[in-house]
Amino acid sequence: MKSFINDSVLAEVQTPMYIVEENLLRGNLSLIRDVAQMADIEIILAFKAFALWKTFPIIREYISSTTASSLSEARLAYEEFGTPAHTFSPAYTDSEIGQIAECSSHLTFNSLSQYERMAAKARSANGNLSFGLRVNPEYSEISTLLYNPCAPGTRFGVSADKLPATLPADIEGFHCHCHCESGADVFQRTLVHIEDKFSKWFPQLKWINFGGGHLMTRNDYDVKLLVSMLKEFHKRYPWLKVILEPGSAFAWQTGVLVAQVVDIVEDKNIKTAILDVSFTCHMPDCLEMPYQPEVRGAESVEMERATDKNTYRLGGNSCLSGDFMGSWRFDHPLEIGEKLIFEDMIHYTTVKTNMFNGITHPAISMLKSDGKLQKMRVFGYSDYKNRMN
Repeated sequence: MKSFINDSVLAEVQTPMYIVEENLLRGNLSLIRDVAQMADIEIILAFKAFALWKTFPIIREYISSTTASSLSEARLAYEEFGTPAHTFSPAYTDSEIGQIAECSSHLTFNSLSQYERMAAKARSANGNLSFGLRVNPEYSEISTLLYNPCAPGTRFGVSADKLPATLPADIEGFHCHCHCESGADVFQRTLVHIEDKFSKWFPQLKWINFGGGHLMTRNDYDVKLLVSMLKEFHKRYPWLKVILEPGSAFAWQTGVLVAQVVDIVEDKNIKTAILDVSFTCHMPDCLEMPYQPEVRGAESVEMERATDKNTYRLGGNSCLSGDFMGSWRFDHPLEIGEKLIFEDMIHYTTVKTNMFNGITHPAISMLKSDGKLQKMRVFGYSDYKNRMN
């Protein structure tokens, strides 16, 4: 679907601002609902990628559950989404396990030792919990180690050689997460490894969660292949409920970050447009992964082209020396006060922002389907001050 952020909308924007587009969000949600219905599975929203709770009334029209990784996320699911969470954490703590259990329908343990220590406490807080165990298929096609949960020495999940022949009686599901913005073909190859290593335990289970990273809303994603694979999986194991918990797929290409040029500096013939946003504060994946976003109306060029005409490095407004990216070539010289649009800046961005340096935090707005810009949150000094308390 096409973005409806145009000049008239930009005229209303006081930068910096994240803008979620309702029409684009609904487009993703419609596809996700269709996949769930066609494949006879449950697809739930992973808060670790997208947790803008003021959009939950829209999201609830399409799905009924979410997945959490902490007490705060579990509470958000229970209190704001209105249903208990499917919860997984690498390590539950004694002080939080009771509250987490109260806010959860499914609770997945990262290790057998965590299960042995925490299961009874969780069960005493919520007798209706369905317990699961995260497993490690020892296979992943994620090339960036920062995001690979199956890399050697991983802290995630139990490998097949460490599982007992008979699982604890109240373990009802397996959770396996080993994708990152992956295609259906990757899942097809991964599923072979999962079944090869763990299918002998399937008769003891009621459900299996294939985790996130299934980027089904990307234009080139093979939805038909995904659906056919899941249907075939159902034929092989008809008693298993299948769950997917993507995060990026929900918010993929649903919104932008609008910034403003506040200065232009030059050194060694390299021009840097300094913005009122920060990569380290507001777009952290750009430095962590690194991931270079698209800038509307600009072409990304190689660094050796940095001195070309109308070419700029884009710099953030923090004190971190490396708070910059580039280079981008525009069709005109940039001017101070000009607004720039960073594309696809909602998933894994709004959840990871920080207030380093006390820099003005981007507001969060929604462009409604009627074309009106609705502010959902504006941040100020009190937000920074309370965070430092």
